[in-house]
Amino acid sequence: MFSIFKKKSKSEKLQEEYNKLMSEWHKLSTINRSKSDEKYAEAEKILEKIELLKPNEN
Repeated sequence: MFSIFKKKSKSEKLQEEYNKLMSEWHKLSTINRSKSDEKYAEAEKILEKIELLKPNEN
């Protein structure tokens, strides 16, 4: 009922950022390979942060 007031967890925020970067990576992969690689590296760093948070949330 009050889900609109629920704050997102840190892992949910990171997951959204990861999904955004992966989308950008995919778009850039056919246009500019170096920028595409940069986006992929950023996404991998965020994925590592998500993996570190997983054990703490359970």
